[in-house]
Amino acid sequence: MKFGVLVTSQPNLDVEPYPHRAVHARVTREIVEADRLGYDTAWIAEHHFSNQYGVLPDPFVYLAYLAPKTSRIGLGTAVMTLPLHNPVRIVENAAFVDILSNGRLSLGLGSGYRPYEYEGFGIPFDARHDIQEEAIPLILDAFHTRKVSHEGAHFQHRVEGDYEIYPVSVQQPHPPFYMAAGTNRSIEIAARHGFGLMLSTLPSFETLAGQIALYRETMTHAPAPWNANPAFGSINIARWIYVAETDAKAREESEAGIIRHLEAFLGKKTAGYLGNVSEKESAGAFDYDTLLETTLVHGSPETVIARIRALRAACRRTKVVVNRVKGWNQAESGGRWRNLKGMRGGTVAVRRLACGRKSLRIGPCRGRELAGNGDFRGVSGVLRRRQIGSVSGYRIRLENPGRGARPARLAAARAGALNRLEVACGGA
Repeated sequence: MKFGVLVTSQPNLDVEPYPHRAVHARVTREIVEADRLGYDTAWIAEHHFSNQYGVLPDPFVYLAYLAPKTSRIGLGTAVMTLPLHNPVRIVENAAFVDILSNGRLSLGLGSGYRPYEYEGFGIPFDARHDIQEEAIPLILDAFHTRKVSHEGAHFQHRVEGDYEIYPVSVQQPHPPFYMAAGTNRSIEIAARHGFGLMLSTLPSFETLAGQIALYRETMTHAPAPWNANPAFGSINIARWIYVAETDAKAREESEAGIIRHLEAFLGKKTAGYLGNVSEKESAGAFDYDTLLETTLVHGSPETVIARIRALRAACRRTKVVVNRVKGWNQAESGGRWRNLKGMRGGTVAVRRLACGRKSLRIGPCRGRELAGNGDFRGVSGVLRRRQIGSVSGYRIRLENPGRGARPARLAAARAGALNRLEVACGGA
């Protein structure tokens, strides 16, 4: 399994007040931190016109900005709302961002589900699927041939003769392409055109398994050269993941926020999206106990590990995209950051532990470098010895060191395959 983070650039209205400019600096810090911590991909969502969800109008511009600020993390769109864009511009900009990021772009496309976004751009919402299905083969052929001759109901393009589409992407024949899909129609379109599949946070594990089965059955119908997509057969699943010391603590901290967020997917502003892509059709589906059983990945480290393994068993060959939602897991915006770091060989690490007003962070390291039984000077406050979680191949990094504090002692089991990690911080 691989792990990514999905950011929607949703303002935290308490600490990022209108007109919400501060949200972009905060999201940038999150992505730079995800790069440092070893996440595989940062996915950027496009949304318009409402501060109740995302306020990021152009993922290409933002990914070009992020490229020099990051070093190894993949940079992806999740998604570009394809019917709102000129498909030839999608081809040009995707290739350009792939160059600027030295081949780290993944391109996720989708039809969108919010009517007010279409109204704002003067594009008929009910025509979105037809527009997307005309644009997809145009984009694929333009990447493969760098030419286009198309006269359709929604697009007319001609790049022929002495002219061709530039620039040329680093990744060939093009960056990995994914399609966000949840209905049978969209899943089959994704498979027949050689796209990887992106699945929503909303369906239960059982519903996901059925969607994945349909995709894999339809993959055989993808013709060459479309089946040469580097992402063909890859499945990305977005999940809400919340880790706390205990299951009860996770519920206390997340229940109200996640229910409020799910209820926002009901009603006219999302055009019935919840029922279209999942088995959840009404507010009655939002019982927290039922959600824990079917959909969420919330709880203690042990519970979260078990849930991820269950997800892997139900949906093999997947990537898990961690989705953080305003109101219950707002990193660096007034809430505590207790996200799942990642899973390698079945191990999980909690990312930050409070130590008075300071903190210790757990981050990935290359190889088996581990700071076992070392002193960490400058940690203020007192932290009782506690089990952090199952850790493998991690190092301890001191953040925000204080002045004049006595050293803190790291007590760890055998380096490289820790079963337990304990930290004791001595105050001044």
